[in-house]
Amino acid sequence: MTLLQFPADRRTADVRRCAEALQQLHGEAANRFWRSEMAGFAAGLRGQGVAEDEIGHQASLFMRAVQTELELVFAAEEALA
Repeated sequence: MTLLQFPADRRTADVRRCAEALQQLHGEAANRFWRSEMAGFAAGLRGQGVAEDEIGHQASLFMRAVQTELELVFAAEEALA
């Protein structure tokens, strides 16, 4: 079992940073940003010696956290409209 100091879905600053960036980007620019973020994310974990299956699990947690953050922002915007 791999011990991670900061599980990906609890990296709130990174989650919010990505969600904010994705709110401003659309289409291919958003895709490029996200692919770059996830490649860096995976490379960082590989550099720490994390197993590939755990990298996949952490990536899934992170993606879900970013999606949840985006949903919360959109819900708040709709409530104000």
